[in-house]
Amino acid sequence: MNALWNSFETLLGLGVEPKDLTFVQISLRGIIVFLVTLATVRLGHKRSLSRKTPFDAVLLVILAAVLSRAINGSAAFFATLGGGVVLVVVHRLFAFLTFYSHGFGILVKGKPDVIVHDGQCDLATMRRNHVSMHDLDEDMRLSAHLDDLSKIRLARVERSGDISFIKK
Repeated sequence: MNALWNSFETLLGLGVEPKDLTFVQISLRGIIVFLVTLATVRLGHKRSLSRKTPFDAVLLVILAAVLSRAINGSAAFFATLGGGVVLVVVHRLFAFLTFYSHGFGILVKGKPDVIVHDGQCDLATMRRNHVSMHDLDEDMRLSAHLDDLSKIRLARVERSGDISFIKK
């Protein structure tokens, strides 16, 4: 068993300085990290890749930063993989809590802002959300398939940052 572990250590370059890792070792580390990350994200939930909310983007950015250290050897390989799994579990836990607690959901995910009401823009809310008239017009054409603001009953900047429109 010890000989098998020693072979595994050599193959992955465990205990080797990052500068001394070979192409094959980095490639094998990358494959393992890819497979573990894929399995972890699939166990976490599909929404972490589909919703593109800041809540989900934070997971993806931090997960990528943490797991890259396992590939390049700048952190302990298995501890780093474990840390990535913990991040996905915490994300899943927060998602669970936001489902059951509206207040926690607002804290973690934010809340939508109304920027158009009965064809009239709320310029202060648009400014706070960094939405220009050009942005609003573009999204109205792409999402609502309209080019006349007077035909919009309500427009919101959603928690994801997308603008949704309800026609009159």
